[in-house]
Amino acid sequence: MRVRIPFIEALRNQKTSQEASGSKLRGPATPSHRDMSPKSMSESYHRVVLPLAQDPWLLDGYLNASGQIRLGTLFMDLDALSGVIAYKHTGEDVTTVTAAVDRITINHPLKEICDLELSGQVTYATGRSSMEISLQIAKAPKDDTKVQKEDILMTCAFTMVSLDPSTKKPVAICPLRIDTPEERRLFQLGEQNYKAKKELLKTNLRKQAPDDEESDMIHAMWLKQREYLDPGNQARKPENLIYMDSTKLHSAQIMQPQYRNRHNFMIFGGFLMKQTFELAFSCVAAFSHTRPTFVSLDPSTFENPVPVGSVLYLTAQVAYTDPAPVTTTDDDDDDTIHSNVAENQMNAKHTRVQIRVDSKVRNVEHGETKPTGQFNYTFLVERDIKVMPKTYSEFMIWVDARRRAQKASSSETLEVMGHESKRQGIIE
Repeated sequence: MRVRIPFIEALRNQKTSQEASGSKLRGPATPSHRDMSPKSMSESYHRVVLPLAQDPWLLDGYLNASGQIRLGTLFMDLDALSGVIAYKHTGEDVTTVTAAVDRITINHPLKEICDLELSGQVTYATGRSSMEISLQIAKAPKDDTKVQKEDILMTCAFTMVSLDPSTKKPVAICPLRIDTPEERRLFQLGEQNYKAKKELLKTNLRKQAPDDEESDMIHAMWLKQREYLDPGNQARKPENLIYMDSTKLHSAQIMQPQYRNRHNFMIFGGFLMKQTFELAFSCVAAFSHTRPTFVSLDPSTFENPVPVGSVLYLTAQVAYTDPAPVTTTDDDDDDTIHSNVAENQMNAKHTRVQIRVDSKVRNVEHGETKPTGQFNYTFLVERDIKVMPKTYSEFMIWVDARRRAQKASSSETLEVMGHESKRQGIIE
């Protein structure tokens, strides 16, 4: 179970502790003498089967109005599973929280309603406070056979961090013991992911200004806008070109205890993923006027916890479309910018759309505001449609999203999708 005691009991315990101590409730300190001997990957392995094909009432909680599986609900399950796996590795003496999600990718879309197997294990831990947990969702195999590669629906990795329950500061955890060549491969992959995240920070726009090519593209888009606004120019903005500022969607909701984590007074990360995903889905649907297909979630970080009773604000907007409105040609004799906007017709059959969702939390009195994370979802739509920024801030959002798209396309772990027009499944 995600929670261990009813919320009313947690409230009573909190009140009793506060009355006894006269201060804010604090958990017990981490024991000074813990068993820190290395653990194997198999010790943390955990598997759960969702009998969706066998239990219509269970399936009822996973379906949308079209009879498709709600991905947001599966995201919640993945986060809950990562918590179970983390505690199997660390034990109950520490507090473990979700720090980041390292890219969620659809491998093979479902073609039918079936039982699903959710499984995972700790695959990277060196003795620091963090660990990487690799997870997958697949068609549940029959008769205890192994999951086949073509049956894997989704793969992802979560980064979990262990904290002292009293001070809330990071504490060391057991390192992994590598026993087999396959475990060594998984550990090395986790090490590569750890280094890649550090490298990704170096491309942040606060540290790396737009390069020459990006600056040229920004200038080209600005010139296009000037043409569209010039009454003496015959160029007019095409119908399939949408300005970024008109793509925003907002939501606000009070965080209720039904979605708390096992520590009772904070919202668990899977709920935030579900909310951001469904807002992103709505945003791209409103932008394209088509039903989008989910492709991936870029690496995302949970910056601050979301307390029960606070107000969560989400803002989704289209950050980038591929193909972009403009592209560059960089030859020895030619360095020019070309417009990709169809003036009178739709050219491309499909467009990749990246949605950025920014989240922040405020207490009910609205006296304090904190960012809680940024989530970048990529969808595929059956339409030639493009987004164009207008302000400098929007251009920076566009550049950041373009860098993410380029990073994803060049990643060795990204599956080549040569027939995306055939990606029809029963997930949303």
